Amino acid sequence: MNVFRLAGDMMHLLSIVVLLLKITGIKSCRGISLKTQELYLLVFITRYLDIFTNFVSLYNTVMKLVFLGTSSAIVYYMRYDRIIKLTYDKEQDTFKYLLLVAPSAVLALATSHVYTVLEVLWTFSIYLEAVAIMPQLVLLQRTQNIDNLTGNYVFLLGSYRGLYILNWIYRFFTEKHYRQWLVWTCGVVQTIIYCDFFYYYFLSWQNNEKLALPA
Repeated sequence: MNVFRLAGDMMHLLSIVVLLLKITGIKSCRGISLKTQELYLLVFITRYLDIFTNFVSLYNTVMKLVFLGTSSAIVYYMRYDRIIKLTYDKEQDTFKYLLLVAPSAVLALATSHVYTVLEVLWTFSIYLEAVAIMPQLVLLQRTQNIDNLTGNYVFLLGSYRGLYILNWIYRFFTEKHYRQWLVWTCGVVQTIIYCDFFYYYFLSWQNNEKLALPA
């Protein structure tokens, strides 16, 4: 494992820690898209089914369990905690799941390298992760109520993907047969989706202003 992969994993983990601190610490999920959280949970479930059949390393197994467990906890808090669920912006979080899930499923069936259940679901998770943040970004544009924890959560999540791109570049030049065109393409698309958010995040930080996305 190289430093970019490790840093990316830690950014991803830190983003979830920040989100859990917001939800459990101040008992609020205001500004957080439940749709995005459920899409990420679906990504992890479909990607990590191989946890039962393919042992890579203790680190790999632990990280998979952590992401599955924390994502499940976030969705549970937002849906069922009697206090937290009252702060959910349900009226604003209206992005249609089907617009993201259906194309991801069709592309997975059309482009899967091997047609086994695990491989098709893994391919589906790659496509879906690339666009899963979209309901969250749309919600932030609609509400214009972006507190520091929410802004930092999205920033850390985007930084994780940026660091993974550096990881891929590093591996491309250091590993002779390392080629993952599907993963690379989806990763670049995912990073591009974050670009607008990053621009306004750094602008607000530079001007010491509250983060706001243009509607």
